[in-house]
Amino acid sequence: MTKFTYSDYLSQFRHAGRKRVSVQPRLRDGSRGGEGARESGGTSEPEDADPVVLAIRRGDLDAVNDLASSSAHSLLKENKDGWMPLHEAAYSGQAECVKALLRAHPGSVDKRTLQEQTALLLAVCGRHLSCVRSLLEAGADPDISSNNKDTPLYKACELESVDMASLVLSYGATVNQRCGRGWTALHEAVSRDNTDLCDMLLRARASINPPNTYSVTPLIVAAQRGRARALRFLIEKGADVNMQACDGVTALHEASKEGHQEVVALLLAQNADANRATDSGLLPLHVAAQYGHHQIVSLLVPVTSRARLRHSAVTPLHLAAQHDRHAAAAVLLKTGADVNATLAGSRSAGYADGRATALYFSVASGGTRTAELLLRAGASPGLDPVSPLLMAVRRGCLSTVALLLEKGADVDATAPSIATTFPAVVALCVNNLPLLKCLLANGCDALSCFTCTYGGAPHPASAGAQTLLSQRDSMLHLNCSEPAERATQFCEWISSAAMCEWAGPTVDLLLEHVGQVQLCHKLSELLDRRDEWRSVKRKSLSPRPLLHLCRLRIRSQMGRDRLRSIPSLPLPQRLITYLSLAD
Repeated sequence: MTKFTYSDYLSQFRHAGRKRVSVQPRLRDGSRGGEGARESGGTSEPEDADPVVLAIRRGDLDAVNDLASSSAHSLLKENKDGWMPLHEAAYSGQAECVKALLRAHPGSVDKRTLQEQTALLLAVCGRHLSCVRSLLEAGADPDISSNNKDTPLYKACELESVDMASLVLSYGATVNQRCGRGWTALHEAVSRDNTDLCDMLLRARASINPPNTYSVTPLIVAAQRGRARALRFLIEKGADVNMQACDGVTALHEASKEGHQEVVALLLAQNADANRATDSGLLPLHVAAQYGHHQIVSLLVPVTSRARLRHSAVTPLHLAAQHDRHAAAAVLLKTGADVNATLAGSRSAGYADGRATALYFSVASGGTRTAELLLRAGASPGLDPVSPLLMAVRRGCLSTVALLLEKGADVDATAPSIATTFPAVVALCVNNLPLLKCLLANGCDALSCFTCTYGGAPHPASAGAQTLLSQRDSMLHLNCSEPAERATQFCEWISSAAMCEWAGPTVDLLLEHVGQVQLCHKLSELLDRRDEWRSVKRKSLSPRPLLHLCRLRIRSQMGRDRLRSIPSLPLPQRLITYLSLAD
């Protein structure tokens, strides 16, 4: 048996109950008939229209009676959609014509169109109470449904017609009959927040907790739609506030997801269980955090078991971070959430990068404000298999990179899938010189970019050719797979087809953060390709200024950790600028 998922049944009933397009009859020429057609301004009738149909539309009872008494004309003639004159009369609201046609052919009362619509259903769709009454008095079956399982009672509730619903019920309509998506009339009345209809249906012995195809009850529908009045009515009548849908979702989950604060408060006041989890292990608090409803998060935190949260595979803070729900994350942290809690191993294994912390989730989703909030609250940037700094660099988010570095992220962090002889962050910068400059200013090892196995000798033509392609792919995805056996050198990476366009500016920037270096044969050859890059090569060949060498010496003596504190040192601004490599 197919197991329906949380998203499956939500998509089924989220938009269910919206007012659908009324049924419109089609003339034999294919145009729409009924009152809607006449109101649209049409003044002429199709030449080939049936005479009885034309008489019905004019409301000409005498003509209908004459044709009914004439044996030359059949009142049971159908058009291409299976509509008979009785269907037309019922939908058009011509009650006297309906009576005349039924007197002539009483057995046609339950005849159906090609869409399985009876005259009774069409009369309800047209909101014609007198026609509905006439058909029921003539013995129309109130339980015959159309091909999409709509019944007259269901349609009356959809149209919020208490009178029609009452009339249909008085003639024995089955109150718990279901439509195509498994809804009962009570589901529909609740979705409209119409307590008068709800009361009528319950007095007619409607089941108060009827599950639809996905085990969604009317109470869950009311919660999902924010129908507080209908919800309160159902609870007063004994509806179960803790019934679960096919995947374990309750009314409290739905109200929390949709942000219906009043409904959440009402459910909690009526003893809704905030610790009842879905099949995937999510509590209402998880759902509220994921969708960023921070006020609902505030309501749910006090009634949610901390033990249940500790044993869940994912914390609400993770979900808030993943979806950049800054306000919800702030509430969770304020109420004691562990900023450094990690995912369960089984859940982390579902991600290629093995991510574990809320901080990593926020960085990976581009949630700058949430990442800042977590870091200010003490989130550690060193708890994930792949450093959040590498993810921030890959995304090109300078502000998040700067903040991570400020909070102690390792600028030379390695990635499991990236085998290089130079820092992984450099390989991830890809034509982002401001970002590379920030990393270098914070102590990124620029010197390793100029260390080459082959030195001034020509490089083998095939060296790293195949490796570079796979390396670039793994760099982009930051996964936890095993790196290539042979580490890629900077000169190989920068001369690859994907990077060679930015070789000159990149090497130029790197030279500003090293002392005297000797370019390998491949880098020299690369810089010779363009005239504007030859000045970069000359820079590497010229003796470096003493002022520059002294600055590098001071920075190395300070150590990488203290480089971050340069802007706040009690030094003249000119000296801070000098040490920061900002000049």
